[in-house]
Amino acid sequence: MLQIAFGEWRAGIRRFGAELAALSHADAGDLLWPATDPWRRHAPNLFPIVGRLAGDRLVHRGRAYAMNQHGFARDREFSVVEHGDSGCRLRLVDDDDTRARYPFAFRLDLVYRLDAEGLSVTYEVTNTGDETLPASVGAHPAFRWPLDPAAAKQAHWLLFDADEPAPVRRLAGGLLVAERFPSPIRDRRLDLDDSLFEADALILDQPASKGLIFAGPGRAIRVAWTGFGQLGLWMKPGAGYLCIEPWAGFASPEGFDGEFCEKPGLFHLAPGAMSAFSYAVSLA
Repeated sequence: MLQIAFGEWRAGIRRFGAELAALSHADAGDLLWPATDPWRRHAPNLFPIVGRLAGDRLVHRGRAYAMNQHGFARDREFSVVEHGDSGCRLRLVDDDDTRARYPFAFRLDLVYRLDAEGLSVTYEVTNTGDETLPASVGAHPAFRWPLDPAAAKQAHWLLFDADEPAPVRRLAGGLLVAERFPSPIRDRRLDLDDSLFEADALILDQPASKGLIFAGPGRAIRVAWTGFGQLGLWMKPGAGYLCIEPWAGFASPEGFDGEFCEKPGLFHLAPGAMSAFSYAVSLA
């Protein structure tokens, strides 16, 4: 695991999946879920899809490729391009294994940086091929809930930067259902309870906010994002974490099983182009 530090902040990043595996502050303690049962991940990186494809298959030019939920980046070893005291850059590039599942050339860099404010994580997606690159990318950090082990889970809430009146989306069998549901966010605030997630993730596919505060008795953190156009909130009911997930993309809508390039929720990069997406974690 690569260790980085700045002032009161400490973080650890694994080469496997380029996954953030530890994040702590001297005053606030450990902020990340420790990847124990019932979910043995900390903060997987989602690429080249977010969510699930119908039948777990990607169709390109009439040929079907097996593609698991959230893609393969979270289960691949990344190379270390840079590693300094307060930051690192890890990289995944296409190879025979990725092309057997995703027939496109790409470079994915994960850049982690600590400073006095906290942690920033940047995803740089580059099209290294000679045809348009269709992709999605997403973050999936799981924060301890409750933030303070002595506090009650139901005493926590999210405070969004802006009003969020737009309907929210839900999943069925991992696919995006067509029905839209009234937003449970009132006056920018979402009171947290396990029951919110009994029907899987709560998805804001058109959030007005570019950040939020996750707060409870005595502790609060801020998560802000740039470039990501969607937001997922998720946990397994009964578990001690909350995933706050900025996304550039979402699962296939129910009923869509066509060419991957035509799937809703993708961005498309021209040959040689690069797009960057980032999120930051700080104390609030």
